[in-house]
Amino acid sequence: MKIIEGGVCAAKGFKAGSVRCGIKASRTNDDTAIIFSECECNAAATYTMNRVKAAPVYVTMEHLENGVARAIVANSGNANACAPDGMENARRMAKAAASFLGIEEEDVAVASTGVIGQRINIECIEEHLPEIVLEDDASEKANRAIMTTDTRPKTAAVEFTVGGKTCRIGGICKGSGMIHPNMGTMLSFITTDCAISHEMLTDALQENVKKTYNRVTVDGDTSTNDMCVVLANGLAGNELIDWQNEDYQAFCKALNEINTRLARQIAADGEGATKLVTCTVKNSRSEEAAERLAKAVVGSNLVKAAMFGADANWGRVLCAMGYSKAPFRPEYVDVAFESENGSVAVCEKGAALDFDEELAKKVLSANEVTIQIDVHEGEHHATAWGCDLTYDYVKINGDYRT
Repeated sequence: MKIIEGGVCAAKGFKAGSVRCGIKASRTNDDTAIIFSECECNAAATYTMNRVKAAPVYVTMEHLENGVARAIVANSGNANACAPDGMENARRMAKAAASFLGIEEEDVAVASTGVIGQRINIECIEEHLPEIVLEDDASEKANRAIMTTDTRPKTAAVEFTVGGKTCRIGGICKGSGMIHPNMGTMLSFITTDCAISHEMLTDALQENVKKTYNRVTVDGDTSTNDMCVVLANGLAGNELIDWQNEDYQAFCKALNEINTRLARQIAADGEGATKLVTCTVKNSRSEEAAERLAKAVVGSNLVKAAMFGADANWGRVLCAMGYSKAPFRPEYVDVAFESENGSVAVCEKGAALDFDEELAKKVLSANEVTIQIDVHEGEHHATAWGCDLTYDYVKINGDYRT
């Protein structure tokens, strides 16, 4: 497997583009994007588990029910969730994209992100969408168009081999706030030229989302608009993957690389964040238990605040583990903090170690910090990603709507 550039345009046959429609008056850059395949794709998606779902989520569910699609249209600035005329406007958005691209409306996935509860200005989208210029190197432009409180684009692409054929898979995503493990917790769009059936694509995506996006948390809020969509057009020319053979495993490995990279970028760009916080739990009695423990630690506001202050308050780590509802024995637990600045063990067998506070401060002052936990109970492990909790998080969310 080889890391490459290109994002959603890395795979053969995919183009992207963006335009400023004026959905939110205060936004001066592009706010609407299209990702398009030159031929029909097998498609799969996962959606938010929030019971309150935005209209675009329901429309995309309808359109992808047959397992095929050719395009994704997405906007920022308005979530079209709990909004007047929501379903009608989501369908109008799909229709506008389909008309522009010369394809069927049902072959368009629709996604929106932004303020909840306000009517989306669908008229401006219909007016300006035809101004989009589709290009084979416009992944970052499309990425920036769907950003809200994100501070930077999030992209990844890899090249891999299936059945002697070179395949590519790439993706973009947005996500900074309202991020909590429960499906995709953001908008993620992935494209590949690998030939794979809808059924195998669905299996691969649903299994991988559990171990990537679902292990990210920023603030404990699961959005109304989350979705992850994968389009596979088969232009790489490999033999169709229609069962779980070696080719399927190669595809899954590539998909995992993309989604892990994107998930880490989401966590690192959490609203107001200054550092990426990774928690790895090893030697657990089950992967589920390890996952619960790791999620609880990176999701703890007290742990997140300690990471912001570079304070080696390891007691907060054990506290979070204790309310995770995962089985473990506190008296077996070892905890250490690691970063590019070094490593410091702070807890052994559930009890305090005499550690160098200055070294701990240095370790925790890095841009990326890992909390290593060994529970000494089995052979399973899991990793979760989060960020620190800063003053800026409150500032960003205090006036988000206005």
